[in-house]
Amino acid sequence: MAKTTKLAIIPVMLTFFTMGFVDLVGIASNYVKADLDLTDSVANILPSLVFFWFLIFSVPTGMLMNRIGRKNTVLLSLVVTVLSLILPLFGSSFGLMLVSFSLLGIGNALMQTSLNPLVTLVVSGNLASTLTFGQFVKAIASFLAPYLAMWGATNSIPTFGLGWRVLFPIYMIIGIIATLLLSATPITEERSEKRASAVGDCLKLLGNPVILLSFIGIICHVGIDVGTNTTAPKILMERHEMTLDEAAFATSLYFVFRTVGSLTGSVILRVMSNRLFFLISVVMMAAAMAGLGFGTTKPVLYTAIALVGYGNSNIFPLIFSQALRSDKEHENETSGLMVMGLFGGTLFPLVMGFASDATGQAGAVAVMALGVIYLFTYIRQIKTK
Repeated sequence: MAKTTKLAIIPVMLTFFTMGFVDLVGIASNYVKADLDLTDSVANILPSLVFFWFLIFSVPTGMLMNRIGRKNTVLLSLVVTVLSLILPLFGSSFGLMLVSFSLLGIGNALMQTSLNPLVTLVVSGNLASTLTFGQFVKAIASFLAPYLAMWGATNSIPTFGLGWRVLFPIYMIIGIIATLLLSATPITEERSEKRASAVGDCLKLLGNPVILLSFIGIICHVGIDVGTNTTAPKILMERHEMTLDEAAFATSLYFVFRTVGSLTGSVILRVMSNRLFFLISVVMMAAAMAGLGFGTTKPVLYTAIALVGYGNSNIFPLIFSQALRSDKEHENETSGLMVMGLFGGTLFPLVMGFASDATGQAGAVAVMALGVIYLFTYIRQIKTK
């Protein structure tokens, strides 16, 4: 068996970049809403559909890794992701985007479940710090998506008739490169000799209190993430009568600070306790919810968007690492359960869509605030190191 090389971290981190493609659904759903004149509740079906597949595929992916290995599972996820990015080249009808976003969600479910455990085969040291750096790389793709869509919509770059959809072929090419590089990189895996796990065996792990509470924490984290991604531009449009192209800046601002948070977090976690950093992050998110819910001026709203971006940037790796450490004998299955928690990206936008249709965007913010409240209760589960 080929030996893992230190350079294996390069294609692995490029794959983290492709993982960030899923965050294009926020700005894309806003453009589809504008193109097809949809209501918030209907438009929010698109990001909700993406994360619905995490509920279906995450646990089976954990089982699949036991059979074909972590690297091969990541490669499969890249192939599905590239396919999802091809479809929007042929149009932006609601049906076509539903299929594209479904494949994007399936590919991302496979990727999120298998890539994080793959990291443990490539690097040693502080797992939370390494996963946080991966989230930093992922966030770069996330904050670039709104800019690419905005440039395409305003014809600031050649789009070949695609308009805002120009971001799809750009990301497709990067996805192909990541697939080829990872395929050519040797990574040593020790195949498990234990009996293959079943779905029931995986779900039984929720009997572990740490895993159960972490699962709910992931639901809240991704609900806030997807919710801010889709709602921030709508808040600016509602309170300042901005156009979508102008308000798209809000999504980029969120991801800029999430990127900065991931980068600085990977350093801070080496010198600060995990629990203290988690507490600081959640306090920032709580302040952000107050600003988004009651703020009216642009400085207040932009500050709130920045705070939730920075605060939410390190929640996933901190919770994920706690769950993996709680049961080292079932890392693949635990990873599947944690990624299944990304189903929160389906639950939150759906509820937020109905809330905003009824009471305005403040209603959507109130739904996210409930997730922040839960994260306060999770702090006691975070180990100091």
